[in-house]
Amino acid sequence: MSRKPKKGYFVRGQFVAEGSQLDLELKAELKGTSEASKTELKRESTELQKIGEALLTLRADLMEGLALSEKLQDAISAARRITNFEGKRRQMQLIGKLMRGLDEETLQAVRDALEVQQKGSASEALSLHQAEQWRDRLVAEEGALEIWLREHPHTDTQQLRALIRQARKDIVPDAAAGVAVRQGRAYREIFQLVREHLSGTHAGDSASEQPRGTHEH
Repeated sequence: MSRKPKKGYFVRGQFVAEGSQLDLELKAELKGTSEASKTELKRESTELQKIGEALLTLRADLMEGLALSEKLQDAISAARRITNFEGKRRQMQLIGKLMRGLDEETLQAVRDALEVQQKGSASEALSLHQAEQWRDRLVAEEGALEIWLREHPHTDTQQLRALIRQARKDIVPDAAAGVAVRQGRAYREIFQLVREHLSGTHAGDSASEQPRGTHEH
């Protein structure tokens, strides 16, 4: 008659029989772990998982400055290519596991890089919003041009005035869309000109030397 196999489990490749001395020691060790410690470990694991997911969207120039292992870099590259949901989930688990192997200095560098990218994105969104507001104001309000020129004296006044005049002529009510209107090319060019000045990328007084309707990008 064959012997009944012992009940137990494996820990780091070693079989631990239930009720054995080692089993009792391991259970006592686990029991000594406070709930606060378990919660902290879980929170840390969740954070690393989120950081790993954010790394998939990190710009190449910021990624190059990080001292990530080749294995982690390969895992991130692979995750970007995977489109299957389950495959992506498994790959993210691997990235999370590899993230746990980073030292604190490298991990902080990753956080800093992600913050730099996030602040840049927020700044870009604000710049676009301000440019949209100024464009609409310049087209809609008679006194807006004077206010703009006081704040941005290097603007090509003649060019901007002509664009505003043309934009007002181009406004065509869109009956199918109710209150919406269709805008012409001048409307888009005002936005581009305004955005360049707000972002500080405009060529200043040299703008008057450019052909009308063209801008540096």
